[in-house]
Amino acid sequence: MLPLTEDTEELEQCLGMCDGLLLTGGHDVDPAVYGEEAIPECGQCCHARDVMEAYLLKRAVEKDLPVFGICRGIQVLNTCLGGNLYQDISSQTERDFPIAHQQPFYYNIPCHRVSITENTLLHSICHGRNQIAVNSCHHQSVHIPAPGLVVSAVAPDGIIEAIEKPDYPNFFLGVQWHPEYLWDRDEASMGLFQAFVDACKRVV
Repeated sequence: MLPLTEDTEELEQCLGMCDGLLLTGGHDVDPAVYGEEAIPECGQCCHARDVMEAYLLKRAVEKDLPVFGICRGIQVLNTCLGGNLYQDISSQTERDFPIAHQQPFYYNIPCHRVSITENTLLHSICHGRNQIAVNSCHHQSVHIPAPGLVVSAVAPDGIIEAIEKPDYPNFFLGVQWHPEYLWDRDEASMGLFQAFVDACKRVV
């Protein structure tokens, strides 16, 4: 776990001890990061974290380190590489069959399924399964994927749930759900962490 700081010298020292970068859930990404004004439904942002994680991601990519984004993490991956977000799914999308992206029960129980794109990293991690059950705790999501990123999972209502970078020389994947609440009971969730750790072990 890294300290919250914008000191690039300290961040370089921290990153030098890391074999990979895991970006976790948390605050909303400031819409200014992707060139938009905040709408009333946008949640609390953390400028220091936006700056810190943008720097860490840039340097991790330059070093070809494994990169894994969870919830806010997938949004950081997308916005820092040139994509944007729905600041608030409910107010910015029209869906014929909306589902609960902020589930009303605890996160160790899945609340909806996602469809997985074939021939993707996520598809291989999930052993060729075309659908998996996931939990959900977010009101923002990827809108337009950044150049070079591909969508590897979508929810039944069309919301993007996973993105990855196929030309990256190492592990590069972001998921909108929270596998850290499901890993001990779900093979796909455990597989995500195992694949990330295996990629980190290969770093020299």
